[in-house]
Amino acid sequence: MITIAIAGKPNSGKSTFFKASTLADVEIASYPFTTISPNVGIAYVRVTCPCKEKEIQQAIGRECGNCINGVRFVPVELMDVAGLVRGAHEGRGLGNEFLDELRQAEAIIHVLDASGGTDADGNVVGIGSHDPLEDVLFFQAELNEWVRGILSRNRRKLERKAELEGTKIAKLLSEQLAGVGVTEEQVKAAISDSLVADKPNMKSWNEDEMKDLASHLIKRSKKMIIAANKADIAPEGNIRKLKELEDKGEVVIPCSAEAELALRTAAKNKFIKYLPGDTDFVISHEVTEKQRRGLERLRELIQDYRSTGTGVQAIINRVVFDLLDYVVAYPVEDEHKFSDATGRILPDAFLLKTGSTARDMAFSIHSDIGKGFLYAIDARTKRRLGEKYALRNNDIIKVVYHSR
Repeated sequence: MITIAIAGKPNSGKSTFFKASTLADVEIASYPFTTISPNVGIAYVRVTCPCKEKEIQQAIGRECGNCINGVRFVPVELMDVAGLVRGAHEGRGLGNEFLDELRQAEAIIHVLDASGGTDADGNVVGIGSHDPLEDVLFFQAELNEWVRGILSRNRRKLERKAELEGTKIAKLLSEQLAGVGVTEEQVKAAISDSLVADKPNMKSWNEDEMKDLASHLIKRSKKMIIAANKADIAPEGNIRKLKELEDKGEVVIPCSAEAELALRTAAKNKFIKYLPGDTDFVISHEVTEKQRRGLERLRELIQDYRSTGTGVQAIINRVVFDLLDYVVAYPVEDEHKFSDATGRILPDAFLLKTGSTARDMAFSIHSDIGKGFLYAIDARTKRRLGEKYALRNNDIIKVVYHSR
């Protein structure tokens, strides 16, 4: 399962974002280090279920039973890690634990307080008192220093090994950074983009060049998105400045984790009909006048966000489909009924990297099915597909294999 980390300074709304995404029971408080050990829960990407397609409806005559009015939710893992403070790479605060926990993540959602209502260390201050751009820079700097420290730790040993054994620098660095989740291909690309591109001898690299390489390694290995949280109370100037970061290649989405949590809690208690990512809801239960006013304020807020609702679901979807480049594919056993052997329609949805093949999906179902793969069938067209067929988003595939 895909693992996405939620990170940021203390009291930025990380735990609220986590709870709003997972409805997990976690502590939320307005003081630093509420989260000490990571909270792990299941969130979902929102997709349109194929069962609503005309041709599939003609074949099955009903919904699949795994979606809600054509909206399907596919699970991913969210990890809410300890708050990051300045000097974390030197062990300040819970820095070492924080950085170690990030190793497991494919992507990072950087939750920051867009309202400027918390200072650099996560202490509550007046709205607009702190510049959230500083949090972006400090977060990037801490990650860069973390990687630079790993590179520097055994630098002399790596230099000697490169000289004596003739091992390529990219291979040596990828071995050094394996625990951070950096591949050799990512190291090669980072070196090519960095200030050391024309310096094959590691001995000649100075500190500034090492820092530059570390920043490129982070960019290549840890996909990140900025969740501009508390956007509903943020000064317009703050949101405008954060959105300008997109000109520098950052992905920034304003959000209100608190509003999403309120909506999901109301839906769970059947006061409203609401799905994560919706831009409106229906009041479905008798409510007091005070509750109605509160719900109407939430309606105004999510309609202000227009296409992104509260922004929380949009962020999760953007991470999985745009930053990490995954597609959804549906395995079936009966390509005519779009079902498994027991008649369940579109029973499973798999998230696979773009470029994954039909055989890759077979291995995702079960290693024995992957080993015995013969060919696949496109359930829509009934066309036979070879093992190298690259999956497209929303494919419905039958795998034909021999059992050993």
